[in-house]
Amino acid sequence: MIDRHGELASREAARPLPAPAPAPAPERPHFVAASSDEPAPLLNIANVLTMLRIAIVPLFLLALFAGGGHDTGWRVGAAALFGLAAITDRFDGQLARKYGLVTDFGKLADPIADKALIGASLIGLSVLGDLPWWITLVIIGRELGVTLLRLIVVRRGVIPAGRGGKLKTLVQSVAIAVLLLPLSGAFETVGMVLMYLALVLTVVTGLDYVGQAARVWFAGSPKARGA
Repeated sequence: MIDRHGELASREAARPLPAPAPAPAPERPHFVAASSDEPAPLLNIANVLTMLRIAIVPLFLLALFAGGGHDTGWRVGAAALFGLAAITDRFDGQLARKYGLVTDFGKLADPIADKALIGASLIGLSVLGDLPWWITLVIIGRELGVTLLRLIVVRRGVIPAGRGGKLKTLVQSVAIAVLLLPLSGAFETVGMVLMYLALVLTVVTGLDYVGQAARVWFAGSPKARGA
């Protein structure tokens, strides 16, 4: 009798063993997005740009008043520093929002840097006689008033930045840059026209901000909430 069990066992033993499975390829390193619950680091690119803008302000003033305030080379240098600072203002907020780098320090320092740059530029131009003082006082008064209103209503609501405010800042920056350059004739006229346009936008957006602040204040009052 044929031992079938032995025959089957010998056949199984004669079969070739299957080839071992290839080892998995090592995973490539990749960046993991930070959790939204994690606070953004204080030292980040957005805050560095904001601090750079603040640091540029005294250098800008030194260049503006060097050589009696009307030296061509120094005026071009002052305009270049102002333009560099304005560029950082364009990108720091975008970077903070895009990459989750918004910090309490940035929320405080960014508007301070903006007002320091614009205020220093306007005052400097007025001291040199290149801009009427009343324009400087109106613009700076509006900025201080809006800042005060923001501090008053912050506990009852937040007033989002509107397109009018951004347009106002853009026109202000372009007008200041043109007036900083040692230009005359038609170019100087263009600079003043832009400055008058910036003045109108400054007043209109300031009044709009007052209206929004009043609505937020009364909407957030205990009587309005039914308390």
